Amino acid sequence: MNRKRPGLSGTPAGRASVICRPAVVGALAVCLLLGATSAMADVYKYRDAQGVVHLTNVPQQSSNEPYKLWRKGEATKPKGWQDGYRVLPKLDRERFADVVNRFSVRHGVDPSLVRAVIHAESAFRPDVVSPKGAGGLMQLMPGTAKRFNVVDRFNPEENIAGGVAYLALLLKMFRGDRELAVAAYNAGENAVKRYGGIPPYQETKTYVRRVMQLQAAYAGAG
Repeated sequence: MNRKRPGLSGTPAGRASVICRPAVVGALAVCLLLGATSAMADVYKYRDAQGVVHLTNVPQQSSNEPYKLWRKGEATKPKGWQDGYRVLPKLDRERFADVVNRFSVRHGVDPSLVRAVIHAESAFRPDVVSPKGAGGLMQLMPGTAKRFNVVDRFNPEENIAGGVAYLALLLKMFRGDRELAVAAYNAGENAVKRYGGIPPYQETKTYVRRVMQLQAAYAGAG
């Protein structure tokens, strides 16, 4: 069931709007709007004849107000959500900590990076399968699983072992550059080589940004 959030005073359900005088348009207005909406929402702007700026995340299709895209929303939810999982589970960040630490030490990979990838890929769920066929905690494709001798992608220990081994290979391949390694984990190492950097795919750019944010959070939390 789709449930729409109530809008701000007088706005339709699911729509959050901010009306600003020119003098206050800026960070405050954006914070007010984004605080009332999903972090993934696009923001549209319209300036009326009186010079008043209207911001909204859901411009009405039937409206004569010429709203234009002003700020593109950023995907901040786990990749599993973007791939179509309808219910975002409660994260159990510590459930596989021992396994993550063991294989991180074995392959010389920062455990905070491994945890960030697991968080972004599956939200720590060992049983998920993406529409593209990636499976398990670190969302290994069948070919990647075979490459790293993973027999059962849905066995958490095997999945983490294969995923960490793959991250270690990518880090070595790209001389320790975490962003390139993470981009390759998402888009494939050949894509990173072909473009000489992070491929110009929106999904990959968002994914890299997300994983880097998550790693910083995990590293800060110890």
